[in-house]
Amino acid sequence: MTAVISDATANDQVAEVYDESNDQAFDIVIIGAGPVGLYGAYYAGFRGRRVAIIDSLSVVGGQISALYPEKKIYDVAGFPQILGRELVDGLYQQALRYKPTFFLGESVVDRDLDQDSKIHTLTTGSGRRIQARAVLICGGVGTFSPKPLPAARNYSGEGLLYFIPDPTELNDLEVVVVGGGDSAIDYALMLTEVAKSVTLVHRRSEFRGHEASVKELLASDVEVITEAEVTALIGTDRIEKIEITKSDEVFYRSCDRIVAALGFNANVASIKALGVNVADNRHIEVNTKMETNVDGLYAAGDIATYEGKVKLIAVGFGEVATAVNNAVVKIDPKEHLAPGHSSDNK
Repeated sequence: MTAVISDATANDQVAEVYDESNDQAFDIVIIGAGPVGLYGAYYAGFRGRRVAIIDSLSVVGGQISALYPEKKIYDVAGFPQILGRELVDGLYQQALRYKPTFFLGESVVDRDLDQDSKIHTLTTGSGRRIQARAVLICGGVGTFSPKPLPAARNYSGEGLLYFIPDPTELNDLEVVVVGGGDSAIDYALMLTEVAKSVTLVHRRSEFRGHEASVKELLASDVEVITEAEVTALIGTDRIEKIEITKSDEVFYRSCDRIVAALGFNANVASIKALGVNVADNRHIEVNTKMETNVDGLYAAGDIATYEGKVKLIAVGFGEVATAVNNAVVKIDPKEHLAPGHSSDNK
């Protein structure tokens, strides 16, 4: 049975039994319960709309909850720094003010449109049918999985990690992080507070992470090895050391845990099932109203793309507010696009 969350906290969600025989009809259905989707649920509720959120994960928060709840986030307005789980908790509580319905552990596999009523019917993998007057895609990339570490192809022992849900489990250990993006840099910096030592190995000389994070990394106690690759994991039941190849030189580092932060492979089958235009096989094309090519379907957050797009949580918050307000007017042309001041809504 899929959990339908109505009133709880992000860390202690209370499930209610959902009546499988009844279809559900909503003004706006949001696909994706990550930060942008949660803020969209709040905003749609603020605009007086009945809202549901669908997510393939069993908890809210998207990749933050699944992969790095303890990671510090620095680029959300108003917070010099905030833990991922704290941001998710705040957004979840904000959304709960208007009592949205959450369908967790569900993925959309099909969409039908009634041409007369303009009602979209979303069918999930479990056969559930959810009706919407507008659909807002804030993730919904289906399942995602970490890109494997090539050197670990034949390794079956313990010590290989692809994410760190609890950094304290690496307390006083020798840790190697592999990768050059934001996740790898953030993991390395986070682990300096708990690990005995941290080494970061990146196969290029340039990093893909935020410039400020790269500067912090290079000024930290992390040993940074660039233009190099981890080419072997050595150990039987657990990792004892790793082999690193840099140019023609091969050398070794002792290692208790290795964290492969090489990015993720996403399954976009659920997005394609909605009929939207998908650019570069993973992003949805939108206009300035955050509309897709499908009437009544909108997209916001990292999944949406347009010229000049910058992928930040803060950008996603603005995009989803734009999408919701335009969807409200689409649903009821008598409504105003401008939402008014939230402080006026008691």
